[in-house]
Amino acid sequence: MALTDTFVRQVKPSGKTAGDKYTDGDGMYLLVKPAGKYWRMDYRLHGSRKTLAIGVYPAVSVAQARKRRTEAREQLAQGIDPSTAKREAQHAEKVAAANTYETVAREFHQVKAHGWSESYAAKWLRLQELYLFPAIGKLALEKIKPPILLKALRKVEDKGILSTAEDLQQGAGQVFRYGVQTGRCERDIAADLRGALKPHVTRHFAAVVDPVQAGELLRAIDGYGGSPVTRAALQLAALIFQRPANIRSMQWEWVNLDQAMVTVPPKEMKLKKSDKLNGKPHLIPLATQAVEILRELQPLTGRSAFVFPGARSLARPMSNNTMNAALKRLDFGTDDHVSHGFRAMARTMIAERLHGVPEALVEAQLGHGKSGPLGSAYDRAEYLEQRRLMMQTWADYLDKLRQGAEVIPMRA
Repeated sequence: MALTDTFVRQVKPSGKTAGDKYTDGDGMYLLVKPAGKYWRMDYRLHGSRKTLAIGVYPAVSVAQARKRRTEAREQLAQGIDPSTAKREAQHAEKVAAANTYETVAREFHQVKAHGWSESYAAKWLRLQELYLFPAIGKLALEKIKPPILLKALRKVEDKGILSTAEDLQQGAGQVFRYGVQTGRCERDIAADLRGALKPHVTRHFAAVVDPVQAGELLRAIDGYGGSPVTRAALQLAALIFQRPANIRSMQWEWVNLDQAMVTVPPKEMKLKKSDKLNGKPHLIPLATQAVEILRELQPLTGRSAFVFPGARSLARPMSNNTMNAALKRLDFGTDDHVSHGFRAMARTMIAERLHGVPEALVEAQLGHGKSGPLGSAYDRAEYLEQRRLMMQTWADYLDKLRQGAEVIPMRA
């Protein structure tokens, strides 16, 4: 006699250790125990008696249990063992779960992150979590075709963040190549999308590179009516043309005013993680004008570890928007000159106005990766005097511009 939904719902265990069996026909029965109600099916195959675990009630209803019984009997008719087929299906599900885009991407990130900088590793994973995991994260790598990935990237592109779309395409390529290497897929389908996205044109940081305008900028900075700490940061940025982050985070322990030198630890530079750990410190010779600015600043911020502490706390460096906000107050907006623009200003004007300064010397001061036979040589301490001379010549030239002197080229 077939079981009813009401009976299955209401039946209670009798207390027998082995439980109570209630048949539903064709070998299937409900096994009722204190721990729960279990659907089972007894069958014979090749002369052996076996039992198939169909599921647990109420997660598997009466109708669902009967459907699975029918599927099992069809398998038996074809000589297939239902228990073996179930195990194989469960294994296939586990394999599929281990081969999804999100699973492989997270595994790739875990493998690579220790060799990346913390900021890059965090950004890589954050972009994946925001844009690709919701779209294709649950799909097996081998099931993802180029149009599927392109559709996900198009959604990012439609938001107007073209650079992010490019970063995600590159990141997806890394995941698929890792999938090939670990046997999860056959090839990198992201490579098929080369040229499919809208081109992202990099916008360079706004910078003043005209001598007359540079003089106006310097005079405006000197007249800045806000925080003297912010004014000093802008003045120093023009003189030493380092990355804004390195200026903001500059610590007094890096500064030697008697030797006119700032020594930035490699871990604070924009370098690969291996270079942060094993690289050389970045040396910044200071012109006399820079030393004077720092000597005047020391009574104001010397109690802080930071040369340019934040306005609200001496325990933190100046915020990343402080210098740009000050430049806006001086009517030098994002289209005219930003804090990062001091680097372009120095690089361009030294090349055009301070004749005789080798390009490799400027690149060394900028903290860029060195190339060519002279690159690494100019970054060594024994070439420090050449760099000192360049920095002093640059500072003197800025003074001339500040004073409105005739802006003629100078020989370093």
